[in-house]
Amino acid sequence: MYSKLQYISQGETIEKQLHNIHQALDSGCNWVQMRFKNQTTKDTFALAEVVKPLCEKYTANFIVNDDIYLARQIDADGVHLGLTDTKIDEARAFLGTSKVIGGTANTFEDIENHVKNGCDYIGLGPFRFTTTKEKLSPILGLSGYFNILQKIKKNKIEIPVYAIGGITLKDVSPLMETGIHGIALSGIITESDEREKLIQQLNEKLYADIIV
Repeated sequence: MYSKLQYISQGETIEKQLHNIHQALDSGCNWVQMRFKNQTTKDTFALAEVVKPLCEKYTANFIVNDDIYLARQIDADGVHLGLTDTKIDEARAFLGTSKVIGGTANTFEDIENHVKNGCDYIGLGPFRFTTTKEKLSPILGLSGYFNILQKIKKNKIEIPVYAIGGITLKDVSPLMETGIHGIALSGIITESDEREKLIQQLNEKLYADIIV
């Protein structure tokens, strides 16, 4: 079963990335998507080379953002692909069946295509405006998630869906009620002064439905 909380890394340098990832892992995150945009191949590989054993030490899943070649070269647990990145079916053919492949979606049609092409989980968003990502797709809001999740259920599609985009602690419970599997966060974890407390609060809300 996939973790309900994903951390998407931030930082404009290798040092900042490593600091933020280490802090997230130390605070209880067990799923890291390494997102290091607009960097040289050398620097991205250098970062991945350190993050992989770090995630192994914390028994956390290590997912590479966008780059299927790096994911295979570094033997990451998988890759997450945006709507304009490598196609899901091409990534699956390249990486094989043992690797996790996530795909960004903004509509039900995106999800349908991803599932048909062998995607393992969906990052659906954005929930609201966020400065973390350039060229945002249309904002979904709670009603957007509800409508899309209803279509997924109606069409008997079974795939973990993660909400992403400007999510705060108070958004988690209402979002979970739409039927999503979990959430993917970046800035809120990176910028927190009390990461461990925040992640504990997030997990309490994310796993509230299975707490006995």
